[in-house]
Amino acid sequence: MDNEQTTTPQEKPTLGQLWQDIKKHKKLYYKVLSITFVASVIITLSIPNYYKCTVMLAPEIPGGTKGTSGLASLASSFGVNLGAASAGADAIMPNLYPDLMNSVAFRASLFPVKVQEEDGGTAMTYYDYLENHQRMPWWSAGMKAVGNGISSVINSVLGNEEETSDKVNPFRLTKEQMKIVEKMEKKVVCDVDNKTFVITIDVTDQDPLIAATMADSVQTRLQDFITDYRTSKARVDLAYNQKLFKEAQERYEKARLKSAAYSDANRHAIFAEKQSEQTKLENEMQLQYRAYSQVAAQLQLAEAKVQEETPAFTTLQPATVPVKKEGPRRIMICSICLMFAFFVVTGYIIHKEGYWRFFINADKERSSQPLSLSDMVKLLAKD
Repeated sequence: MDNEQTTTPQEKPTLGQLWQDIKKHKKLYYKVLSITFVASVIITLSIPNYYKCTVMLAPEIPGGTKGTSGLASLASSFGVNLGAASAGADAIMPNLYPDLMNSVAFRASLFPVKVQEEDGGTAMTYYDYLENHQRMPWWSAGMKAVGNGISSVINSVLGNEEETSDKVNPFRLTKEQMKIVEKMEKKVVCDVDNKTFVITIDVTDQDPLIAATMADSVQTRLQDFITDYRTSKARVDLAYNQKLFKEAQERYEKARLKSAAYSDANRHAIFAEKQSEQTKLENEMQLQYRAYSQVAAQLQLAEAKVQEETPAFTTLQPATVPVKKEGPRRIMICSICLMFAFFVVTGYIIHKEGYWRFFINADKERSSQPLSLSDMVKLLAKD
């Protein structure tokens, strides 16, 4: 130890002295970095792989914005969205789709979707997959087991019975169902570009086939919901016109059959009263026929209105089974852990060899020295 030169507070340390002190503790680096590497490898290998499937859609903007497209584009560049104002009566614009998908009702509607793992396992619901077939790191599995054990003991002591139900009621979900809903928050993500209104749906899961299946299901359900919303009034009008058409058709058929039956029964009648009744029935039939024709025309217009209000979605990127995993990025995690351990050991060596005393004394010397006129000008300029 006599040959080792320790930096004193009066000496100004150099990089060469620092390098010599670091080399002097190289065994400490070997031990700490080796332990850090092994621990980071164990931790990263315990984290299961996950895959991400991305779907991109270009929806039809309701209301028509051709006249204001330039103004809307200019406003969107400043973070102002004029799409809702130009959409007329349509309340759900594409920028509200993420809020729609984050709703409990929409997530709960994904519970019964049938999925199957890529290794050819049995088909199951998405709820069953998230509940019973998720792989977890060993520490998460241990914490879950301990938590379940404590909950079971508390429930047995207090006499509480856990609420379980196979039925899904979005108005009143069970605790287990609510946990699955919260778990889906990070698995199913929707984002909308405010300038182009391109919808991006990302589904992340531990199985690539299930990720692609759910991405396609989410896309379909979102399109169905928007279609139902946009065509709701037109479909109500269509149902009303169908009812009127059926009633008009029945009245016309009744009048036609009554006129035909009277005509057959009085074919050879020569009395004016009979002929007058026949004319009355024929006029009634013609009147019902004109009403029937008008209702039929209105029914065709209502059917065309439903088709007109049905939104069109252009699939820019369909759902495909991902080939490469999205994560975890084990090499990057190990590298960050090793860098952190290296800086911690280096800081420990700087503290042990007394370099920190020099920095403290240097700060005191700088604070005790009076400022020159040029230094004061520089400080004022900085302020």
